[in-house]
Amino acid sequence: MKNFKFSHTIRVRYSEIDGQKIVFNAHYLTYIDIGFTEYMREILSPDWLTNPQSSHFEPVLVKSMIEYKKPALLDDLIKVYVRVKKVGGSSLTLETIIKRGDDILIESETVQVNYNNVTKKSAPLPNHIKNRIKQFEGI
Repeated sequence: MKNFKFSHTIRVRYSEIDGQKIVFNAHYLTYIDIGFTEYMREILSPDWLTNPQSSHFEPVLVKSMIEYKKPALLDDLIKVYVRVKKVGGSSLTLETIIKRGDDILIESETVQVNYNNVTKKSAPLPNHIKNRIKQFEGI
């Protein structure tokens, strides 16, 4: 986990398990989204979603790939590791690993694209956001 400079802990809730008493697969995307949100909160500021300086940064998920290794269980404390692997003109490629203790539960790659809510199209990433991410990640 040496490549990851950020992680966030989540406790698995009853509503997230399925008939097999394991976390239902779709909830991992929620965990990934929570991890990304907290990652950005760490890098930009706690109010990054409402901060006027962040008004030109509205990331939307456009691609997700998840490899399921082991299931998370009710009441597990899981750790969501997030890092930005690549910063593009309008996109961020993220790597996420979710672990329980030493066990890797999932490995994921997702792509977030900056979205302009007026034009309904992708938009360039603001330079101050690209710079903060690159500085944090050392890329």
